[in-house]
Amino acid sequence: MNILISNDDGVRAPGILAAKQAVEDLANVYVVAPDKNNSSVGRRITLFKHLKLDSCELEDGSPAYSVSGSPADAVIVGANYVMDEKPDLVITGINSGVNISCDITTSGTVCAALEAVSLGIPAIAVSLFMDPKTSYKQDENGEWYIDYDFSLAKEVLHDLVLKIINKGFPDGVDLFNLNVPSNYDSKDIKITHLSHRMLDKKVIDNTEDSEIFNYPLDENQDSDDLVMITSNLVREYEKGSDGYALIVEKCPSLTPLNANMTYHDLKEW
Repeated sequence: MNILISNDDGVRAPGILAAKQAVEDLANVYVVAPDKNNSSVGRRITLFKHLKLDSCELEDGSPAYSVSGSPADAVIVGANYVMDEKPDLVITGINSGVNISCDITTSGTVCAALEAVSLGIPAIAVSLFMDPKTSYKQDENGEWYIDYDFSLAKEVLHDLVLKIINKGFPDGVDLFNLNVPSNYDSKDIKITHLSHRMLDKKVIDNTEDSEIFNYPLDENQDSDDLVMITSNLVREYEKGSDGYALIVEKCPSLTPLNANMTYHDLKEW
């Protein structure tokens, strides 16, 4: 089996190495990913513009390729150019952050998997939910840091890919959206549906007393006429949804998805 791994956090992100380590005993693994972070870019594709493709190494010394484009670009270049033949499976992630609900259409991780499906390749998008209560820790100097614990995500991803090798994808399923909690030990995987939304979004401007607005400005920007979109994670979800399994039950959530969003029950209107 040949597996292509990509992401939206960039080729040097720790999650892509974790994804490779999770499945390298099951298949021939190729890593092709953006050269820098491309979070929340959706399914953006770079058409008729030059892309730089560079060989590089992951932290363990294994070979990889970086692409100066989007996550979808990386999947296209990896599947159609870097690899001698199209992969049997594409894995995107492991994303450092949650990707649940109907908001997944903004996710570079999930949309890279959707790009694979458009190429006729089944895919798995994998994300790590880092609960602030367990993932944000202090070192001996009192400095806060994020504990990226990929151990459970690697184990769940390995078992899922092994099951796919043995049984194939279920009929009608194009891709799986897998979310695994960090710093929890529950392997009770829930098959879920998309919740309504993941983020509460708000627009702020320079009149609000907010440290968030004091992010560094881009060149030639004046804060007097700027606004900023901010968001907070939704905490209440309906039972059976991805958010409920992940955030309330603290279990891995596996959501089967189909790339065709047609609502077939509407015959006339």
